[in-house]
Amino acid sequence: MPAAFRFWIFLLLAGAAPAGGMLHAAENPEPMDQEFKAQADGSVQRYVELLPPGFDPAKPHDLLIALHGHGSDRWQYIKEARGECKGARDVAAKHGLIFVSPDYRARTSWMGPLAEADVVQLIGLLRQKHKIGKVFLAGGSMGGTSVLIFAARHPELIAGVSSQNGTANLVEYANFLDAIAASYGGTKEQKPEEYRGRSPELMPEKLAMPLAFTVGGKDTAVPPDSVRRLAAVLKAKGRQDVLLIDRPAAGHATNYDDTVAALEFVLAAAAAKR
Repeated sequence: MPAAFRFWIFLLLAGAAPAGGMLHAAENPEPMDQEFKAQADGSVQRYVELLPPGFDPAKPHDLLIALHGHGSDRWQYIKEARGECKGARDVAAKHGLIFVSPDYRARTSWMGPLAEADVVQLIGLLRQKHKIGKVFLAGGSMGGTSVLIFAARHPELIAGVSSQNGTANLVEYANFLDAIAASYGGTKEQKPEEYRGRSPELMPEKLAMPLAFTVGGKDTAVPPDSVRRLAAVLKAKGRQDVLLIDRPAAGHATNYDDTVAALEFVLAAAAAKR
């Protein structure tokens, strides 16, 4: 096991935050608003691309795709100062990652079939546009749910996942039901297999890539229990590339230091697999 990976495991097991609090990356280039025609239905879909400082198009770069929460759009991870968003941007800049934030069917996605098709297509388009190495996913709330769904359904595309305040079980999840039904093409009773097929807790064997979860014990918007169970199942298999940061007193948010710690863990674990 590489020394850098052992160092991160030691810090996280000890409950330590990354030294210095905020990362001090060089000023980022300007974000670029982009569009593509969705193969799934012919609609115009949008994403924001933020290249890392000192970007060299002749060299390969890993890719971090960040998925926004319910009620937001592609600009949440690009503009907002909240911990999940700034932490993801800073880690991407520090490690020279191309940072992309898509609408993935915007405000009420929940990684339904159209959103899933869009992300698959987008990864392909970005690979044509840039020299892409590994692809990582991060997201919070609906985005934290969606990164787990996508990774479970397309594990061959994803090298690591950082999920903040998501759910791993759409069969039992009881909030935002109208929005989820619209995205999934029906209710749990009408489309039971759609909900089961988008519940990563029910297919843990698909999540073979490095994973980091952050949850809050007082989160009522997206309760943490399904993610806790999923993490426990994965860790019971002896997985050293799975991290759960569980803050019993926290609500529906992940702070900057925990966001950075989760992403750094995933990047280190993915590097250790090389």
